[in-house]
Amino acid sequence: QVQLVESGGGLVQAGGSLRLSCAASGRTFSNYAMGWFRQAPGKERAFVGTILRSGGRSYYADSVKGRFTISRDNAKNMVYLQMNSLKPEDTAVYYCAAALGGNLTSRLQYDYWGQGTQVTVSS
Repeated sequence: QVQLVESGGGLVQAGGSLRLSCAASGRTFSNYAMGWFRQAPGKERAFVGTILRSGGRSYYADSVKGRFTISRDNAKNMVYLQMNSLKPEDTAVYYCAAALGGNLTSRLQYDYWGQGTQVTVSS
């Protein structure tokens, strides 16, 4: 089992920044790729980005590419989502998730999920 707890959400004006954190506990954190997803009201949970086990490579949805950056600290069992130039359409509940492999853009590949943290971007 892997337990994930997100933090850092809140209300921010358009153009602002937020940094989300995800603390992991349980099984060996470095065995897992870590993804971020988001879910807006009335919409399906959508891929935001993912970072591989070593932290050497990350991949992003086109909608956030160039604005969001994922990083991880395997020594601290932490993963981060730095969000810059936020837009009202970024408003959603953000989830971190852990996967052993496969198609990391698909939420179906992720075995463990946090409870989510709300991000609201005002115009």
